[in-house]
Amino acid sequence: MIARSHKSTLSGHARAPGSKSHTIRAVLMATMSEGTSYIRNPLTSRDAKSSLDAARAFGAKVTVEDGVWIIEGRGKNLQVPENYVECGNSGTVSAFSSLMAGLVDGYTFITGDEQIRRRPIYPSVEAINALGGHAVFTRPGSKACPIIVKGPIKGGKVHFTGLLSQMISGTLMVAPLLPEDTEITVDNPLETPYLQMTLDWIKHHGVEIENPQNFKYFKIKGGQSYRAQDTVIPSDWSGVAFPLVAAVVTQSNVIIDGVDFHDSQGDKAVVDLLISMGADIEKDVEGGRLIIKGGKPLQSGFTFDLQNIPDSLPAMSVAAAYAQGDTKFVGLDAVRLKETDRVAVMQSELGKMGASIEVGADYMIVHGGKPLKGAEVESYDDHRIAMAMTIAGFFAEGETVVKDAECVAVTFPNFFEVMKNIGADVATEE
Repeated sequence: MIARSHKSTLSGHARAPGSKSHTIRAVLMATMSEGTSYIRNPLTSRDAKSSLDAARAFGAKVTVEDGVWIIEGRGKNLQVPENYVECGNSGTVSAFSSLMAGLVDGYTFITGDEQIRRRPIYPSVEAINALGGHAVFTRPGSKACPIIVKGPIKGGKVHFTGLLSQMISGTLMVAPLLPEDTEITVDNPLETPYLQMTLDWIKHHGVEIENPQNFKYFKIKGGQSYRAQDTVIPSDWSGVAFPLVAAVVTQSNVIIDGVDFHDSQGDKAVVDLLISMGADIEKDVEGGRLIIKGGKPLQSGFTFDLQNIPDSLPAMSVAAAYAQGDTKFVGLDAVRLKETDRVAVMQSELGKMGASIEVGADYMIVHGGKPLKGAEVESYDDHRIAMAMTIAGFFAEGETVVKDAECVAVTFPNFFEVMKNIGADVATEE
């Protein structure tokens, strides 16, 4: 599928879907819980459906109804998958599933799509082995799926550098269920809002984990159990970023509904980043709304550290291209290890539209304020790249054609419908 976007004027109400990160945690925590969990307002995206596939593979009974997913958990007694765990495009599902496989008394084969078979998962493999299990890569020299995991793991000491938070989260999630205590040390914790989200979900299911040293040390008592819960999934702040930036860089009067300012998702920081650049955004905390009056000049000269919000780079790159002056992004290690190297891709694809972007080993500088022209651009089958390039077309001259745009279904299945409903000049075709 391709998407064709043109200069647009936006108005009306928009709503992002439920959070991918919350949905996946909800599904897999429910799988490891005793009893029946109800997950309301789940994100019905490809990645979230991959978490359901993993839950089924480990023996949970899954019922999908309109607006609610019902999961009868297995507690710590996960079954050996009859076939394999297919994680699709989800790095989170692959990271969490690999640790969950450590609970199984048997062998589990874990794989995913082409991108997952390139994304590193070696911290999970090392953690499983440190905790008394046995995990191996199926391809010589590989640090990515497919992997084979032999459990059960017992507990022990695990060390992480901190680069890939998903593996730390997966270890935190399974550790309370192990027969022995577990200690986790982290050299340089990145993406800490995601770690906090994981801790919040663990607490929600009835287990406390102490965090005395600011995400650098955890001691988890073994022999515990999770309890099933009835939960409403909040909106996805990383998804909110795209209609938000779209409204900021166009002539617009847009209200984004259904946001939770108290949620642990780090990507809500994008709102403050844009406000600091001069965007007219009102936070209606009580009403759960963002009120945007767009089309106003943005100023830059800022340096933004994205180590805790790496998913924000594609959308913020577009805002930086619109702004007058230079915007510098640092803390990009995790950004380069997503579905694509998003630093290189945004430099390449926005560059096709006339943006001037400078990239170094540990930084990216967008020299903003240069007029953009429509162009044919690649998504690299990366959902956030596809959405970012689409909204760049909303203030560019001419037509922007985004290839392989169907990948938005990974996190924001109705993205194009939402944008059309607020007046975006965008069309899709097979």
